[in-house]
Amino acid sequence: MPPLIPFKEITHHFAEFQHTAFRLETRRGYATDRSGARFQAFMGDTDPAPEPDHPWNVNVRAKAEQGARFSRVRIVDDPPTDGQRFLMATAAGNVDAGEDIRVLPRAHAEQLGLPNCDLWLFDSRILVRMHIDDTDTTIGVELVEDPGEVLDACRARDAALAAARPSAEVWARVRSSV
Repeated sequence: MPPLIPFKEITHHFAEFQHTAFRLETRRGYATDRSGARFQAFMGDTDPAPEPDHPWNVNVRAKAEQGARFSRVRIVDDPPTDGQRFLMATAAGNVDAGEDIRVLPRAHAEQLGLPNCDLWLFDSRILVRMHIDDTDTTIGVELVEDPGEVLDACRARDAALAAARPSAEVWARVRSSV
Protein backbone atom coordinates (compact mmCIF):
# COMPACT_ATOMS: atom_id res chain seq x y z
CA MET A 1 0.00 0.00 0.00
CA PRO A 2 1.33 3.49 -0.80
CA PRO A 3 2.02 5.87 2.07
CA LEU A 4 -1.20 7.45 3.28
CA ILE A 5 -1.69 10.93 4.62
CA PRO A 6 -4.54 12.15 6.82
CA PHE A 7 -7.52 13.52 4.90
CA LYS A 8 -7.18 16.85 6.72
CA GLU A 9 -3.86 17.42 4.94
CA ILE A 10 -5.58 17.75 1.55
CA THR A 11 -8.64 19.79 2.60
CA HIS A 12 -7.01 23.03 1.44
CA HIS A 13 -7.62 21.86 -2.15
CA PHE A 14 -11.36 22.39 -1.69
CA ALA A 15 -10.82 26.13 -1.28
CA GLU A 16 -7.79 26.50 -3.54
CA PHE A 17 -8.76 24.68 -6.75
CA GLN A 18 -9.32 27.01 -9.69
CA HIS A 19 -11.68 25.26 -12.11
CA THR A 20 -13.05 21.84 -11.18
CA ALA A 21 -13.29 19.51 -8.22
CA PHE A 22 -14.77 16.10 -9.02
CA ARG A 23 -15.68 13.30 -6.61
CA LEU A 24 -16.34 9.67 -7.50
CA GLU A 25 -18.21 7.86 -4.72
CA THR A 26 -18.18 4.09 -4.94
CA ARG A 27 -19.10 2.98 -1.41
CA ARG A 28 -22.41 1.51 -0.34
CA GLY A 29 -22.36 3.81 2.68
CA TYR A 30 -20.08 5.87 4.91
CA ALA A 31 -19.44 5.51 8.63
CA THR A 32 -19.57 9.28 9.14
CA ASP A 33 -23.10 9.38 7.71
CA ARG A 34 -24.36 6.43 9.75
CA SER A 35 -23.10 7.96 12.99
CA GLY A 36 -24.91 11.26 12.41
CA ALA A 37 -28.28 12.42 13.69
CA ARG A 38 -29.50 13.23 10.15
CA PHE A 39 -28.97 9.62 9.06
CA GLN A 40 -30.73 8.29 12.15
CA ALA A 41 -33.67 10.62 11.50
CA PHE A 42 -33.73 9.56 7.85
CA MET A 43 -33.90 5.91 8.91
CA GLY A 44 -36.92 6.92 11.02
CA ASP A 45 -38.63 8.30 7.89
CA THR A 46 -37.72 11.96 8.44
CA ASP A 47 -36.56 13.80 5.34
CA PRO A 48 -33.18 15.45 5.92
CA ALA A 49 -33.52 19.23 6.05
CA PRO A 50 -31.26 21.25 3.76
CA GLU A 51 -28.23 22.82 5.47
CA PRO A 52 -27.48 25.96 3.43
CA ASP A 53 -25.14 27.32 6.12
CA HIS A 54 -23.10 24.11 6.40
CA PRO A 55 -19.43 24.98 5.69
CA TRP A 56 -19.43 22.62 2.68
CA ASN A 57 -22.33 24.45 1.03
CA VAL A 58 -20.88 27.85 1.88
CA ASN A 59 -17.64 26.87 0.13
CA VAL A 60 -19.47 25.40 -2.88
CA ARG A 61 -21.39 28.68 -3.31
CA ALA A 62 -18.21 30.74 -2.95
CA LYS A 63 -16.36 28.64 -5.53
CA ALA A 64 -19.34 28.81 -7.91
CA GLU A 65 -19.33 32.60 -7.61
CA GLN A 66 -15.66 32.49 -8.67
CA GLY A 67 -16.57 30.40 -11.71
CA ALA A 68 -15.29 27.09 -10.32
CA ARG A 69 -17.37 23.92 -10.29
CA PHE A 70 -17.92 21.02 -7.91
CA SER A 71 -19.34 17.81 -9.36
CA ARG A 72 -19.68 14.24 -8.22
CA VAL A 73 -20.96 10.90 -9.41
CA ARG A 74 -22.36 8.45 -6.90
CA ILE A 75 -22.34 4.81 -7.90
CA VAL A 76 -25.41 3.06 -6.52
CA ASP A 77 -26.66 -0.49 -6.24
CA ASP A 78 -30.00 -1.82 -7.42
CA PRO A 79 -31.77 -1.46 -5.09
CA PRO A 80 -29.81 1.32 -3.39
CA THR A 81 -28.52 0.71 0.12
CA ASP A 82 -29.77 2.83 3.03
CA GLY A 83 -26.53 4.81 2.85
CA GLN A 84 -26.98 5.47 -0.86
CA ARG A 85 -30.62 6.47 -0.37
CA PHE A 86 -29.54 8.88 2.37
CA LEU A 87 -26.98 10.49 0.07
CA MET A 88 -29.60 10.94 -2.65
CA ALA A 89 -32.03 12.41 -0.09
CA THR A 90 -29.47 14.97 1.07
CA ALA A 91 -28.14 15.89 -2.38
CA ALA A 92 -30.69 18.66 -2.99
CA GLY A 93 -29.00 20.98 -0.49
CA ASN A 94 -25.63 20.52 -2.17
CA VAL A 95 -27.18 21.01 -5.60
CA ASP A 96 -28.88 24.21 -4.39
CA ALA A 97 -25.44 25.46 -3.34
CA GLY A 98 -24.14 24.84 -6.88
CA GLU A 99 -22.80 21.29 -6.89
CA ASP A 100 -23.60 18.98 -9.81
CA ILE A 101 -24.46 15.58 -8.29
CA ARG A 102 -25.26 12.61 -10.50
CA VAL A 103 -26.01 8.93 -9.94
CA LEU A 104 -24.79 5.92 -11.90
CA PRO A 105 -25.91 2.31 -11.44
CA ARG A 106 -23.06 0.08 -10.25
CA ALA A 107 -23.57 -2.35 -13.17
CA HIS A 108 -23.10 0.50 -15.65
CA ALA A 109 -20.02 1.76 -13.79
CA GLU A 110 -18.52 -1.73 -14.04
CA GLN A 111 -19.26 -1.85 -17.79
CA LEU A 112 -17.44 1.47 -18.17
CA GLY A 113 -14.46 0.15 -16.21
CA LEU A 114 -14.63 2.94 -13.64
CA PRO A 115 -12.30 2.78 -10.63
CA ASN A 116 -13.61 0.86 -7.66
CA CYS A 117 -12.36 3.42 -5.15
CA ASP A 118 -13.47 6.83 -3.99
CA LEU A 119 -11.46 9.73 -5.32
CA TRP A 120 -11.24 13.47 -5.71
CA LEU A 121 -9.80 15.09 -8.81
CA PHE A 122 -8.80 18.77 -8.62
CA ASP A 123 -8.31 20.87 -11.76
CA SER A 124 -7.58 17.72 -13.79
CA ARG A 125 -4.08 17.60 -12.30
CA ILE A 126 -4.25 16.44 -8.68
CA LEU A 127 -5.77 13.07 -7.83
CA VAL A 128 -6.66 12.17 -4.26
CA ARG A 129 -7.38 8.47 -3.88
CA MET A 130 -9.39 7.70 -0.74
CA HIS A 131 -8.51 4.65 1.33
CA ILE A 132 -11.56 3.40 3.21
CA ASP A 133 -11.66 0.36 5.47
CA ASP A 134 -14.29 -2.37 5.81
CA THR A 135 -16.26 -0.25 8.29
CA ASP A 136 -16.57 2.52 5.66
CA THR A 137 -14.19 4.79 7.56
CA THR A 138 -11.58 6.83 5.70
CA ILE A 139 -8.19 5.72 7.00
CA GLY A 140 -6.15 8.10 4.86
CA VAL A 141 -5.65 9.39 1.36
CA GLU A 142 -3.07 9.03 -1.34
CA LEU A 143 -2.03 12.21 -3.16
CA VAL A 144 -1.20 11.41 -6.79
CA GLU A 145 0.30 13.83 -9.30
CA ASP A 146 1.62 11.24 -11.78
CA PRO A 147 0.35 12.46 -15.19
CA GLY A 148 -0.65 8.98 -16.38
CA GLU A 149 -2.71 8.20 -13.29
CA VAL A 150 -4.29 11.65 -13.33
CA LEU A 151 -5.17 11.21 -17.02
CA ASP A 152 -6.84 7.87 -16.22
CA ALA A 153 -8.86 9.61 -13.51
CA CYS A 154 -9.85 12.36 -15.96
CA ARG A 155 -11.08 9.74 -18.43
CA ALA A 156 -13.04 8.01 -15.66
CA ARG A 157 -14.56 11.34 -14.62
CA ASP A 158 -15.62 12.17 -18.17
CA ALA A 159 -17.17 8.74 -18.71
CA ALA A 160 -18.96 8.80 -15.37
CA LEU A 161 -20.39 12.29 -15.84
CA ALA A 162 -21.60 11.47 -19.36
CA ALA A 163 -23.34 8.26 -18.27
CA ALA A 164 -24.82 9.36 -14.93
CA ARG A 165 -28.26 10.87 -14.34
CA PRO A 166 -29.06 13.88 -12.13
CA SER A 167 -29.45 12.85 -8.51
CA ALA A 168 -32.90 14.44 -8.16
CA GLU A 169 -34.21 12.42 -11.12
CA VAL A 170 -32.94 9.12 -9.71
CA TRP A 171 -34.05 9.97 -6.16
CA ALA A 172 -37.61 10.68 -7.38
CA ARG A 173 -37.79 7.19 -8.90
CA VAL A 174 -36.19 5.49 -5.89
CA ARG A 175 -38.36 7.38 -3.41
CA SER A 176 -41.57 6.45 -5.22
CA SER A 177 -40.62 2.77 -5.09
CA VAL A 178 -39.88 2.63 -1.36
